[in-house]
Amino acid sequence: MRVTRTYLELSEPGQFRPAFGDFPDVELAHVPAPAPELYRECYRTVGEAHHWRDRWDWTDEEIRTHLAGPGITLFVARRGDVLVGYYELREVADDRSVEVAYFGLAPAEVGRGFGKHLLSCAVRDAWKLRPSRVWLHTCTLDHANALPNYLARGFVPYKREEYEVDSVT
Repeated sequence: MRVTRTYLELSEPGQFRPAFGDFPDVELAHVPAPAPELYRECYRTVGEAHHWRDRWDWTDEEIRTHLAGPGITLFVARRGDVLVGYYELREVADDRSVEVAYFGLAPAEVGRGFGKHLLSCAVRDAWKLRPSRVWLHTCTLDHANALPNYLARGFVPYKREEYEVDSVT
């Protein structure tokens, strides 16, 4: 299967077009020392439908090592005890940028406007780190709403690449 990956960026805070919503029943929190079980819950809950597999089988130690790495920040959104979304920010020292490395919603939240809000929170929190730019990437395996949401928030494509995957099951 042929997959297209698109890289997008905001090169200055003024490009950002936020779309914060009113979700009083959702608590969004920075998790300073996430347990591997929480990280695995986020990654699998959000990523399973979109064929995220690169971290699927990480051990607890691999997760701990990753999360302890420089510049990794995790934010988790919950409605009560239920995960509704998350994002992971990664500071890139080489160019002083911040990547929205992982971002997504639990399947039950798609189509309710929460994605615009959560992305707005991610970008807001990324700019708080005072980067040279904020960037992310998406691909044709991600939800169909992902790219339009990024574009609507002001992100501009700067690179595309195509690659083959053997299987998406």
